[in-house]
Amino acid sequence: MQKVAFFWFRRDLRLEDNAGLYHALKSGKKVICIFIFDTNILQHLPKDDARVSFLHEAIVQLDQSLQSHGSKLMVKIGKPVEVWADIVKEYHIADVYTNKDFEPYANERDGYLKTFFTSKDIGIHTYKDHVIFEADEVLKDDGKPYTVFTPYKRKWLAKIESRIEKGLSFYYKAYPTHKYFKHFLPSPKVPAIPSLEEIGFTPSSIKVPPKEVKQGIIKDYDKDRDFPAIDGTSRLGIHFRFGTISIRDKAMKAAHLNATYLSELIWRDFYAQILTHFPHVAARSFRPEYDKIEWRYDETEFDKWKNGMTGYPIVDAGMRELNATGHMHNRVRMITASFLTKHLLMDWRLGEAYFAERLLDFDLASNNGGWQWAAGCGTDAAPYFRIFSPAAQEKKFDKDRVYIKKWVPEIGTQSYPNPVVDHAYARERCLLAYKTALK
Repeated sequence: MQKVAFFWFRRDLRLEDNAGLYHALKSGKKVICIFIFDTNILQHLPKDDARVSFLHEAIVQLDQSLQSHGSKLMVKIGKPVEVWADIVKEYHIADVYTNKDFEPYANERDGYLKTFFTSKDIGIHTYKDHVIFEADEVLKDDGKPYTVFTPYKRKWLAKIESRIEKGLSFYYKAYPTHKYFKHFLPSPKVPAIPSLEEIGFTPSSIKVPPKEVKQGIIKDYDKDRDFPAIDGTSRLGIHFRFGTISIRDKAMKAAHLNATYLSELIWRDFYAQILTHFPHVAARSFRPEYDKIEWRYDETEFDKWKNGMTGYPIVDAGMRELNATGHMHNRVRMITASFLTKHLLMDWRLGEAYFAERLLDFDLASNNGGWQWAAGCGTDAAPYFRIFSPAAQEKKFDKDRVYIKKWVPEIGTQSYPNPVVDHAYARERCLLAYKTALK
């Protein structure tokens, strides 16, 4: 049997500028590409999950790209450990290449598989592809991780500037995978890609934003990004999440077009390194003292928040947008998160879990970081005594109610509910709960 290398696609669903794929192809061995629909993850998702529909479509497109280069994509369904146990019986595998994933489940999965591959005398090679800088690349002078964004950003930018080559930072440089496409294994005998229904899902009616974005949106990002009625954000989150676009390419373009947009991409790196260095944040507050807060739980109020029926128009508009489209404007994410944690005094983990279920662009590190910021318990967090006034936020960012009227058309009528809680009362209740816990 011919010795082959496998490249395992995960959060990097593209052929161009793919770090791990580049190294696999450059190894000189014939490369078989594989994607595994991981049932450990899929079993927890609703059957009409828009992200799975998107993922399936991306896999089909990836297979078509491989076929244009004379190869095919192997697609399996199951638990990765069991899938690989079967594959090693069929192929003489020299090496497995893949790109790193830093989420807790991925770390556990990859740790087990590293031991498994090693026991089979199979090399396992992982590469950075999802971020510009991974956890240990941007550290304080004493070697400790940053926990505040601004100094992290300064060091991040300084590192970028330290390796400028021919006007371009080395860290934005694309991997020239196209030079080695001839090393794909020609026409591997693999079964047809399973249908969405065979995976156990049904098509979603939610439309995914395109991976192309108008240059003008990025150019004006700093001016328009806070106004939800304006088409002023890129909506590329799902493409970053699944790697259908290259972070290096987008960061390079952002560096030339808009510093504020580049800053948003730096936040991705920041939260990724926080999750890596402080994995407890996936389940607990970054600041342990905040776990002492006595959160409320009222099922009726929580349902009103989820369904956009709180009686606070900008909060309700945001939640309805999320439920209908899988997207919520960035400014409104902060407002809705603050409302749940501060006005309703409910555990940030409840909101984090709901966003994880609904957001097309769900990313554990960024979602967790955003929710802990809103609750005041995370890194670089808003002080607990800063409590957004929904009315003030509405006046500042949607004064003509264009965004609100789009999602809450019954506003001003008797069918729109009264506020679920009084703002002044909620503010005092929140301050008392936080002060009591943190004294």
